[in-house]
Amino acid sequence: MTHIRHDARIAALQALFESDSSGHDPESSLNWIADEQMLPDQVVSYAQELVRGVVENSAWIDSLITNHAPNWPVEQLSAVDRNILRVAIFEILVENRVPLKAAINEAVELAKTFGSHNSSRFVNGVLGAISQTKINSA
Repeated sequence: MTHIRHDARIAALQALFESDSSGHDPESSLNWIADEQMLPDQVVSYAQELVRGVVENSAWIDSLITNHAPNWPVEQLSAVDRNILRVAIFEILVENRVPLKAAINEAVELAKTFGSHNSSRFVNGVLGAISQTKINSA
């Protein structure tokens, strides 16, 4: 299951990045990515959940990023970092099916793979702050 989710997060990140960068519809981008990479149905299904969840909750998710990283306006973050955070925040606070540490660790790994050399520390810091809010409100 973790491999499926890992691959789904990558596909969702790619679709959201493309949408952010080019204005393409993220679900259409995801369909293209799924066909191009011949992704299994389970991967596509979870990636669709992630993309839809991020899109439906984007204003709220972006406000959380703004509140927990006030020195970094969301629109000025790299598209990679912004969308890694969006996917992870959706998983942590909305979907709530992935253990907190697993979601953070996965986001940090995606940042190491796809982001700049500072991305993983930044993503970890923002998600750490957001997770404290979740823990304190539980």
